Amino acid sequence: MRTLIIIPAYNEDKTIVNVLDDIRGHYPSADVVVINDGSTDATSAVTKADGAKVIDLAHNLGIGGAMQTGYKYAAVKGYDIAVQFDGDGQHRADQLDILLAPIIAGNADIVIGSRFLGPEGYESKLSRLIGIKIIAWTVSVFCRKRVTDPTSGFRAARRNVIEFYTRRYPEDYPEPEAIVLLHRAGFRMAEVPALMKEREAGRSSITAARAFYYMIKVLLAIMIDMIKVPGR
Repeated sequence: MRTLIIIPAYNEDKTIVNVLDDIRGHYPSADVVVINDGSTDATSAVTKADGAKVIDLAHNLGIGGAMQTGYKYAAVKGYDIAVQFDGDGQHRADQLDILLAPIIAGNADIVIGSRFLGPEGYESKLSRLIGIKIIAWTVSVFCRKRVTDPTSGFRAARRNVIEFYTRRYPEDYPEPEAIVLLHRAGFRMAEVPALMKEREAGRSSITAARAFYYMIKVLLAIMIDMIKVPGR
């Protein structure tokens, strides 16, 4: 199955080469595209110098716009699987086989790599952890299925989900909302344990001060999605 790894990147010139090397070392059969989301540093130049395919966005669209660009590219190029893989060094390419297994076996349309299913667990700041747990509980209730890590950006999608995402993909903080949209449209979801690292450079846009705002905004978006007419 032809696999495309989509890396959304905003000011990741210090980490992007290491991320690309990690993927080449552990999953060389996949193609890679880096969506340069209006970076103001040398992300685009460094990535091109390393030989990777780059799509440069004229403005910063955020993770939602960057990922939908990647999904549209995957659809046009005819890929069977698309993987979201962060450019900050948190995701590990040695976990890709685990992530892709349910899709390759035909058991899922979307697979999420969960930081909380493995025996080692995942440590995070208390404010963020509380927010993740509340969002996870809400998503689980709406989807009638246990979801442990709805904010994880390490996920893989089958061709049918790729095509759905080209038409409908949330903006801003899309990961939890996308799960609810897929559930309402009748897609099959699975979670697998995934080991992750701390980001290698820079800092997350979701700081402790923004964790509460993030949680409320995501919960409101999910509730709105639940009253919309589902469409596939």
